[in-house]
Amino acid sequence: MAPAYGMFDADGHIFEKEAEIFDFLDAPFGDVERLRGARLFPSGDVWNKTVLDVIDGVHHEKVRDVGAEQWTDFLDEMELDGTVLYPSSATRIGFVKEIEFAIPLAKAYNSWLHARYLSQSPRLGGVAILPLQDPALAAAELRRAVTELGFVGALLPGVGLDRLHGDRVYDQVFETAQELDVPLVVHGGATMMPGLQEFDRAVKTRTLTHPFAQLIQLTDIMFNGVFDRFPRLRMGFMEAGIGWAIMLLDRMERSIAMGWSVEAPDMKRTPYETLTSGQLYFHCEMDEEILPYAISLLGDENLLYASDFPHQPPRYCMEDMRKLQERPDLSEETKSRILGENARRFYHLEGEAS
Repeated sequence: MAPAYGMFDADGHIFEKEAEIFDFLDAPFGDVERLRGARLFPSGDVWNKTVLDVIDGVHHEKVRDVGAEQWTDFLDEMELDGTVLYPSSATRIGFVKEIEFAIPLAKAYNSWLHARYLSQSPRLGGVAILPLQDPALAAAELRRAVTELGFVGALLPGVGLDRLHGDRVYDQVFETAQELDVPLVVHGGATMMPGLQEFDRAVKTRTLTHPFAQLIQLTDIMFNGVFDRFPRLRMGFMEAGIGWAIMLLDRMERSIAMGWSVEAPDMKRTPYETLTSGQLYFHCEMDEEILPYAISLLGDENLLYASDFPHQPPRYCMEDMRKLQERPDLSEETKSRILGENARRFYHLEGEAS
């Protein structure tokens, strides 16, 4: 029996089966059989995890074949009411340079996720990927994914696109998300960003990939006034913890205090006012030492628990959740919000039964 507050996973994952996604591709790509064995999504960073395991002499427990049944078994084991599923390799949709392919690929992934996961259990929600290379068609695909397939949000890739997310070219996507009342979520992935390719060890790259992407995107979104132009838009930032956001808040407020707001004419509120407006949500690590301080600044109604399963094995997920549940520096009310209440509000799942 799940606890009364109804724990909910704001960010789980799937491993794409690209041969299956091929079956959902529209013509002409769906008619080219040789694409069935090809990599549909660009590769990530240059580090090979399996090779590194051999070199380092370690064994990282991996769970690879996870379908809808395995996901619901995991939810039962963790006493979670449900999850929202994010992509793995498809987080790199922004790196697809062929616009003509990005559009049917995004549609195929969304249709595949619906058929293989969302339609199998009401406990499995999903975020869509969008062909943001063509914002008008991205807005149309967002509408299809939400109104026809039942998706609860959409992904904004942290890296890969030629323009950052604060660019006005994406306004029609923001407008559609606001109209449909679904969140957009910036989510990074394994990738090589400028400045990271010089590292000689994978641990250095993986330490910085996610927060660097979040820092860059939120800075651009904030100073370009996206949240002021779309005051009902909700946006989330996943898999980088909360510490980077506190540092960025301080730096943004310092820039405003020094008079640089003249370069951000579309921003009508201060960064602090926006971050505490209820529009922004952040994943937080269960053992982040900065968490109580972050709550003292931003409150506890915008923080989300994420299992990251199956990128992490169930044993690790259980230990991670227990860390939060046993923290003496957080109230039970705060823990309840992080472990479920906030995710339900973020994705507008308040009416979901346990």
